[in-house]
Amino acid sequence: MDESVRYIERTRLYYRALGYKKDYQWAQNDETGFTLLSKPLHEARVGLVTTSAKPGEYSEDSVPEICVWSQRINAAPKDLYNQHLAWDKETTHTRDRESYIPINAMLALAEKGIIGSVAPRFHGVPTVYSQRETIEQDAPNILQRLRKDEADAALLVAL
Repeated sequence: MDESVRYIERTRLYYRALGYKKDYQWAQNDETGFTLLSKPLHEARVGLVTTSAKPGEYSEDSVPEICVWSQRINAAPKDLYNQHLAWDKETTHTRDRESYIPINAMLALAEKGIIGSVAPRFHGVPTVYSQRETIEQDAPNILQRLRKDEADAALLVAL
């Protein structure tokens, strides 16, 4: 079992089996937006970003608005709504908020001095299937929010 999951190939075959004629065009970034930290990690403020929907009372009949959102960490709800998203709900679950927005784990790392601090807010950028919208709207919006929080780095936890 040393072999990795061939996710892209499996996804391509799955959609072909569903009858799609054209393969999904995966994002390819020849120049990444990653950069080295300007300070040691033990001095850095880290922001948290999730792909879950914003907090609220939702159901299958009333799904959340798909938009970038932010909330203070000290007011984080017990869980966030994400049942409207497509993922393997038989094999996995999202009843543990820490699995998709690890606030407590990050606060513990700050307390131990492994990171400098955690930004006062966490941010959400719900899943959209538009590379253009992600690049032109959502990513700059999240970056602006992280800069307002004076974050030096961000941890994206994709759902």
